[in-house]
Amino acid sequence: MKKKDFIFTFGLTLLTGVLWVVGEVVMGLWIAVPTWGHIAWFAGIVLVTLTISVIHSLMEDEAGEEHRDPKREKYERKVSKRRGITEEDD
Repeated sequence: MKKKDFIFTFGLTLLTGVLWVVGEVVMGLWIAVPTWGHIAWFAGIVLVTLTISVIHSLMEDEAGEEHRDPKREKYERKVSKRRGITEEDD
């Protein structure tokens, strides 16, 4: 897992956790909600979190195909250079 993916996941988890707690406090203090309302609120928060995480992951995969690793490019140049030298010597 890349550092930016970890930061995104951690930040998303914190944000939705805070949002869930605020919703529970509001429902507990000011809005009379039956038990199923608390369950639905929790399920909604989990579904939104998972949806955002999956969409972000899919977007990162598409962007990752276009971006190449500099170390990998250097390795490929080195290998192709060696192959070029060995082919010329034969």
